[in-house]
This record gives sequence, C-alpha cells and structure tokens, in this order.
Amino acid sequence: MISFNLLTTPPEVFNSTLLRSLVNTTILSEGKETGEVVYVFCDDPYLYEMNKQFLQHDALTDIITFPSSEAERIISGEIYISLDRVRENAKEMHQSFQHELHRVAVHGVLHLLGYDDQTIKQKDIMRAKEDYYINLLPRTKN
Repeated sequence: MISFNLLTTPPEVFNSTLLRSLVNTTILSEGKETGEVVYVFCDDPYLYEMNKQFLQHDALTDIITFPSSEAERIISGEIYISLDRVRENAKEMHQSFQHELHRVAVHGVLHLLGYDDQTIKQKDIMRAKEDYYINLLPRTKN
C-alpha cells in the first residue's frame, strides 16, 4: 500500500494515481513487492529539524527515507519530502514541479530498495535508475 500525507500546502501538480503507479512500477521492476510505503510531504523547516534530529545533519535536504521492511522481498518505509526543496530544485534544473516530484519520489523508493548515494558511482547509478523510471511516464509541462 502506498499512501500520501500532506503536512504543508498541497503541491501545484499532484496526481496521486500517477505517483502511486510510478512508485509501484519501480518496486516491482526491481523484483520486490510493495509493502507499506508512506510518503509525507512537508516543508523545509519540518524536514530540516528531522535532518538534525535523526541524521545529525545541519542542512536542508529534499528527502529523508526511513526503511521499515521486515522481509527482504517486501519494501516498506516512510519517505519524507520537502515540497519547498522540490520547487527550488525544479527551478534550478529547469524541470516542471511534477517531474522533479516524481524524481525525488523514485529516489526515496530506491533508497528503500537498498540503493545508496554516498559515492559518485552510487549517485550515478541512482540517477540512471531515477531517469529510467520517470522516463516511463509521459513528459509533463509546467
């Protein structure tokens, strides 16, 4: 089950059916099953405090992922996304808000799937996976 919780103003473009399908496709394509995946959409101050409290990072971030899978095959966890960062990243990358939201959502589920992004090689792998899965969707304008 994939669910979405909004702790801040709803995003400009948010198609929960499309996003749910994207996340589920990513999980299934990686050979896993979808467990309980909870997305929490928040703002910068909320995620900043979480970043300090749980990861001891004194910086803004666009996403924090907490895996909770008890079985290796079933993917479960909580994914917190700052909509402020998504908006800012979309502007910087000259992408639509929806495209960037999809990229970050896939990024989070890739973390739940066991991918990491600590090294350049790991980042390259994750970016290629993000691109692959979001490119399965029709391109959005915004």
